[in-house]
Amino acid sequence: MRLSVIGCGYLGAVHAAAMASIGHEVVGIDVDERKVASLSKGEAPFFEPGLQEILTEGIASGRLSFTTDMSAAQGAKVHFIGVGTPQQPGGYAADLTYVHAAVDGLLPYLSEGDIVAGKSTVPVGTAESLAPRVFDRGATLVWNPEFLREGWAVQDTIDPDRLVAGVPSADGGPTEEGARTADVLREVYHPSIAKGTPFIVTDYATAELVKVSANAFLATKISFINAMAEIAEVTGADVTTLADAIGHDARIGRRFLGAGIGFGGGCLPKDIRAFSARAEELGRGESVAFLREIDAINLRRRDRAVDLTVQALGGSVFEKKVTVLGAAFKPHSDDIRDSPALDVAVRLHGLGADVTLTDPAAIENARRIHPQLTYVEDRDEALRDADAVIVVTEWDEYRRELDPAHAAALTAGHIVVDGRNCLDAAAWRAAGWTYYGMGRP
Repeated sequence: MRLSVIGCGYLGAVHAAAMASIGHEVVGIDVDERKVASLSKGEAPFFEPGLQEILTEGIASGRLSFTTDMSAAQGAKVHFIGVGTPQQPGGYAADLTYVHAAVDGLLPYLSEGDIVAGKSTVPVGTAESLAPRVFDRGATLVWNPEFLREGWAVQDTIDPDRLVAGVPSADGGPTEEGARTADVLREVYHPSIAKGTPFIVTDYATAELVKVSANAFLATKISFINAMAEIAEVTGADVTTLADAIGHDARIGRRFLGAGIGFGGGCLPKDIRAFSARAEELGRGESVAFLREIDAINLRRRDRAVDLTVQALGGSVFEKKVTVLGAAFKPHSDDIRDSPALDVAVRLHGLGADVTLTDPAAIENARRIHPQLTYVEDRDEALRDADAVIVVTEWDEYRRELDPAHAAALTAGHIVVDGRNCLDAAAWRAAGWTYYGMGRP
């Protein structure tokens, strides 16, 4: 099938390359000329495991191309909208400028029977407001939210754990046009569905809510265990053992119960804030009022990591050399958007610390935003002569491959702050380190 993907940022570039990898003919369209030039040469503009390979393959096969010309969408059967929905400046609500611009730019090139598939994360009610403009061109709108995890986005696109299609509906079920649209999407995702991936057909509002409620639940689970870490810190309890114990309950589960410096990135923080803002607009702000506290707990954990480092260094980090291991908001990514790791590094620098930061993938992105920090690519060189070390992104290079005795031989001081509770505390203590965890004795 011939597909177009409007917006070739993180979501769109991965989706375009993944769809080409399963056999579709795909054109990706974006207004950013530099991004399009990079993608057209088969060069991934950001770090994402597996993307470079399928991008190169797609370009070489001729099934994948990129352009700035919206008219290239003409002739495609399905047009995916994958543009960003950032947080509005000075507010919590989502900025839908790029969504509206993408739809408006696409309208002249739609043909009778085409399908416009929204993948961007939007406030509930957005699809209903966009649908008439698409219908006026003889096309149909479907909302097909993405559920990508950065670091696993290629896998999550090719082999998702579920597919959701919000289609035109009436009387509790899809209309005839809605059913036809769902069938076309089944064709698009045939390889996944053939392997048993659930394909859920619903109305627009439910499809939009599936995405934001999933993010809200994950954020709630992460902040819940971080709230327990706050209690553990004043009682002497160990939040890691606590998480293990409650995680054995099948109703709770252990995943996303890792206490630390909290979540970040370009999705979870802004999505839960936008959800709160939309609920207020709908007159149901009280229904998700807990999300404000989820956000507050999350931000407090960054404060705690900084405070622990200051405490560990005797009450002041002024002119102390602190090595920060990590800049990306999570491992297997170079994304620094709302990164707790980078935020902690910048705060320590602001307190007068001589901060040296290293990361396997995100150094260049971090340097562009915060040039005041010292960046070192080699992990061991970054550790050299440090008075304290703080782990803020749980890359394998730090949590599994860094031997504490080896690290001790490089540093001036033997203080480690484990901002992700990802280190073997006993092993580090045995090697002579003073270990500080998040919610751990």
